[in-house]
Amino acid sequence: MKKVLIISPHFPPTNSADMQRIRMSLPYFKDYNWEAQVVTVEEIYVDMVKDELLLDSVPNYIKIHKVPAFSKKWTRKIGLGSLALRSMWFYKNKVNQILSTENFDLIYFSTTEFPLCILGAYWKKKFNIPYVIDMQDPWHNEYYNNKPRSQRPKKHWFSYRLHKFLEPIAMKKVDGIISVSKKYIDVLQLRYPHINEIPKGVITFGANDLDFKIAEKRAEEFQLKYKKAENFINLVYVGRGGFDMQYALKILFKAFKTGLTLNFELFNKIRFYFIGTSYAPKNQGIPTISPIAKELNVEKYVSESTDRIGFYESLHQLKNADGLIILGSNDIGYTASKLYPYIMAKKHLLGIFNNQSSAAHIMKDCDAGNLITFNLDKKAIYNQLLNYLLKINEQQPVEINFEKFEPYTADYMTKLQTNLFNEVIKYSEI
Repeated sequence: MKKVLIISPHFPPTNSADMQRIRMSLPYFKDYNWEAQVVTVEEIYVDMVKDELLLDSVPNYIKIHKVPAFSKKWTRKIGLGSLALRSMWFYKNKVNQILSTENFDLIYFSTTEFPLCILGAYWKKKFNIPYVIDMQDPWHNEYYNNKPRSQRPKKHWFSYRLHKFLEPIAMKKVDGIISVSKKYIDVLQLRYPHINEIPKGVITFGANDLDFKIAEKRAEEFQLKYKKAENFINLVYVGRGGFDMQYALKILFKAFKTGLTLNFELFNKIRFYFIGTSYAPKNQGIPTISPIAKELNVEKYVSESTDRIGFYESLHQLKNADGLIILGSNDIGYTASKLYPYIMAKKHLLGIFNNQSSAAHIMKDCDAGNLITFNLDKKAIYNQLLNYLLKINEQQPVEINFEKFEPYTADYMTKLQTNLFNEVIKYSEI
């Protein structure tokens, strides 16, 4: 059995989007002849929502190594809050120790704390071990350069230059690339032509029915963020907001306004709930949904809670909603990995995506619900929204093609990852 050492700074009980691929893959690595160990950061150094229930989904035979990090209390004084930068020294020492005492076939970086990936080149040189980088988001990204300052992330000036400097170091010696989006790979190939020659693959996150079983088992521990009432139709979205999703949001709210004019009896029942829309610490999130609702005069129907919630609590919100809405970015490379639990919740679903987004294609392939794409005209958008609401109001059965959904399960996605691992091993031996 081959061995992979996984670098994932975020890990249960930390509820972070970028650890979900690893968390859901861990039960299946052994099925494909790979033994996995994880190196993560001790959760006390991670300033994110914790969900202890996430530990229930991690097999007890998985060996977890933990490293400390410099306290944010001190590093923020010099403007450094990045977990990657705070933990890099400790990662270097810990993994040096591990690789000096155990043999591994591969190192796998699966994180959006990208600066840590430069350690791949260091460990490859020191221990002659190939490494794979999982591009869940763009690393060095030009997306915000032409955006107003108000729409740029905090410390964009510093992070942009840091990533532009570090990315080439990690990419120069990388042996394999996994990405949630073909666009991310295309960009890397243009920047670093040698990537054309190494194994690479577009592998989105998987979905695991085990998570819904855990959420159902612990349902009494959760409280709904909305009130259920016969005279209301609660439409729920759980996930981040952001300026890149405002185009999709405006499409939704403008069509909704049209509905209030044309079919007030139905549309007046609607209540939108946007939950966990900011990555900021509790009570510090800046709303990005409600200002748009106010701008379009539909704020009466819209509620936004910026505070993040636990993973299983989020599944509980989805399972108890009357209908679900999922928004996509105006970045065509964006892949909404959270689409899968929305589908597995088995509720009427409305997706609003760029027509070139992989999420739009997945919804079509699986007949997962009503789809609004950015290239539709106003009439078509309204008709899709109306059709979606009528299904809920008339309590029509939810019909999803789960046979076609099979390639999007965690088991299948783990198989694709290990196939690429095997290619990397063969390639590195040439």
